[in-house]
Amino acid sequence: MSGNIVWHSHPVNSRDRAAQKSQAPLVIWFTGLSASGKSTIAGALEQILTQQGYHTYLLDGDNVRHGLCGDLGFGDADRSENIRRVGEVAKLMTDAGLITLAAFISPFEQDRKIVRDILPEGQFVEVFVDATLAVCRERDPKQLYAKADRGEIKCFTGIDSPYEAPRNPEVRIDAGRLSVAEAVNQLLAYLHASGALKAGYQPLTIAS
Repeated sequence: MSGNIVWHSHPVNSRDRAAQKSQAPLVIWFTGLSASGKSTIAGALEQILTQQGYHTYLLDGDNVRHGLCGDLGFGDADRSENIRRVGEVAKLMTDAGLITLAAFISPFEQDRKIVRDILPEGQFVEVFVDATLAVCRERDPKQLYAKADRGEIKCFTGIDSPYEAPRNPEVRIDAGRLSVAEAVNQLLAYLHASGALKAGYQPLTIAS
């Protein structure tokens, strides 16, 4: 970074933006294999939070590859850079006072730790959407595993590229057993119990 770049402080800060929205900024980071259900669960949780009046934004792995990270491939270095960029965007969104949901395979433990470390203490919730490779293969809505098996996709996580499962996530979702509704309720229960969301939690029924 150039020595000529200096951080410019502004009159409105992150506390002001959070107070305006009456919420605590947070990054809820969903990690897991492709087809484990990360985006589906994250989208369902965001829907409920929005209905309850929270200010949110969902960063989705495929979507950011269309723009912000459209120049990156899927080798280890590019995967790490993808997560670094998304982490910086998520940090800006927490500074804006938002509850940010991020759904990314994010296969490497060190990359997820980097995102955690750039955020203020307590503002990163790691959610491990835990589904076996067999379950993900069975779902495989985009037929990516089949393409990887045929050699049409290289560096595919779980096939010819590793996935480092979280050792101590804040939340582990048994995605092979739980419905979307059950997974969302598990997350809501955690977020309310931890004080990240307002009091008054009641389990919700949503389409799964």
